[in-house]
Amino acid sequence: MLAVRDVDLYYGASQALRKVSLSAKKGAVTCVLGRNGVGKTSLLRAIVGQQPIAHGGIDWEDAPISGLPTHARTRRGIAFVPQGREIFPLLTVAENLRTGFAPLPRSQRSIPDEIFDLFPVLRDMLRRRGGDLSGGQQQQLAIARALVTRPRLLILDEPTEGIQPSIIKDIERVIGLLRDRGEMAILLVEQYFEFARNLADAFAVMERGEIVLSGSRDEMVEKDVRRYLTV
Repeated sequence: MLAVRDVDLYYGASQALRKVSLSAKKGAVTCVLGRNGVGKTSLLRAIVGQQPIAHGGIDWEDAPISGLPTHARTRRGIAFVPQGREIFPLLTVAENLRTGFAPLPRSQRSIPDEIFDLFPVLRDMLRRRGGDLSGGQQQQLAIARALVTRPRLLILDEPTEGIQPSIIKDIERVIGLLRDRGEMAILLVEQYFEFARNLADAFAVMERGEIVLSGSRDEMVEKDVRRYLTV
């Protein structure tokens, strides 16, 4: 469904991505692993249109999207949960969820009941401001807001960062449920090896803007992957 082909990306004179190729398929979780600063977030920004690429191409559902702005990619079913969550702290939980209506036709501008089945804690917090939630609750809200857009590709940038273990387990369960329905491709950037290992159907390890290891879950050798995660 998603095909990234030989992508180069620059910030000024600094090259952040070098010939990066990656795919993500419906009904599967593709995990991108690596230390801080190796280009993981730059790759996601390229896919969602927040940063232009210099060379290569990005296809989604058999159509090129490299030249499309972010909002056009969102309308094509791509949802992004950024690192640090980036919820609106002064808006209520309900208002944060409704910001997900922007790419939807009017007939679909409602919050699916499923959101509260996946994240029951949000149902009782609809009138609370986003900034009053704990870090873990804000992460659940950020994922829920992305799901309001009815995505066919869900991209998550380090959803476990700064989150308590009990909520990490809840997020892992939700991602697994979404994958098993077979209706969505999931691209997950992560540093926490155990979380990635438990979810990954395919993996790619980045180092200095390049993919240095990749393969299926069965091909993942823990010691080889951890070598690129330790500082």
